[in-house]
Amino acid sequence: MSTLDAARTELALAVLYLNKAEARDKICRAIQYGSKFLSNGQPGTAQNVDKSTSLARKVFRLFKFVNDLHGLISPTPQGTPLPFVLLGKSKNALLSTFLFLDQIVWLGRTGIYENKERTELIGRISLFCWLGASTCTTLVEIGEIGRLSSSMKKLEKDLKNTNKYKNEQYRMKLQKSNDRTIALVKASMDIVVAVGLLQLAPKKVTPRVTGAFGFVSSLISCYQVCTNSYFHI
Repeated sequence: MSTLDAARTELALAVLYLNKAEARDKICRAIQYGSKFLSNGQPGTAQNVDKSTSLARKVFRLFKFVNDLHGLISPTPQGTPLPFVLLGKSKNALLSTFLFLDQIVWLGRTGIYENKERTELIGRISLFCWLGASTCTTLVEIGEIGRLSSSMKKLEKDLKNTNKYKNEQYRMKLQKSNDRTIALVKASMDIVVAVGLLQLAPKKVTPRVTGAFGFVSSLISCYQVCTNSYFHI
């Protein structure tokens, strides 16, 4: 493959990635929390970028609550332990509620819905829903990583005299474990971000801490969207 062909391929992948609303939302999220980190809650250009980007992101999430609503009513894979099922469905319900309420917040911030006090209240309720959803995700990922670890150890015993990394089943489980570990890190960081946005621990989780955790979790989200885009062409 020539240099020009390689460049065309890479550009095509970039176009494919940027055509996704989810990818643009996560890039804007990185800008938003990066600006929050720089501003540290102080008035100025960085804070203006934080606020304007936050409002712009809400447009990308219009009707996105339908995705988790669908996940809520969809059947779970057979063999999934009941606690994981309940946590997963709770996450879907909370995230769907967060995204639905976030649309009302967008209406309030744009001036279409003129009750500012109720808009702020709905905004806080939506953030608590996101906090709950992130907590459920964290617990599910911890449990699923534990299950994968147990099944991998059993498989290692069966592959005692062979190279386990050449076994397709083992490689798939390892990849799933890595993906869930990344998801666990992101969900854990999102809990900190939600605590910061709600100002539940203002002395410890300052705007700068919130911005730092939000920026890193945004980069993880960009990576997750990237892998889903590039490897499923």
